[in-house]
Amino acid sequence: MKLHELTSVPGSRQSRKRVGRGIGSGMGKTSTRGHKGQNARSGGGVRPGFEGGQNPLYRRLPKRGFTNQFRKEYATVNVEDLNKFASGTEVTPELLMESGVVKNPLSGIKILGNGEITVQLNVKASKFSQSAVEKITAAGGKTEVI
Repeated sequence: MKLHELTSVPGSRQSRKRVGRGIGSGMGKTSTRGHKGQNARSGGGVRPGFEGGQNPLYRRLPKRGFTNQFRKEYATVNVEDLNKFASGTEVTPELLMESGVVKNPLSGIKILGNGEITVQLNVKASKFSQSAVEKITAAGGKTEVI
């Protein structure tokens, strides 16, 4: 098989529908829009969810839940990500941002216990998971909630 012998699979490519090009094309006069009515007009049609004036589904269903405006969202860092720091380093939120481990600190930083830590670090963060505290102290480091 050569490059000039390649053809597309039958039915995979369709020619563009050219409407309004005379009676013989079968798509002249009304240009496949039918006769009169809202959808035959320029700019016609209804918005998504409109049910012809009937009370729509989104208004028939009850409201549920709420958004807690006092919710705090924490940026998460796994202990395996702390291995990039030298042993004995004091890891602070500022240092995590400078090094690119955290891009947006949100309401604070939470250290999670995914992975293993091999260096001894003094870690300061807003929150720690129980497994993260255990792994950091097992590696000879300290944790401090700020």
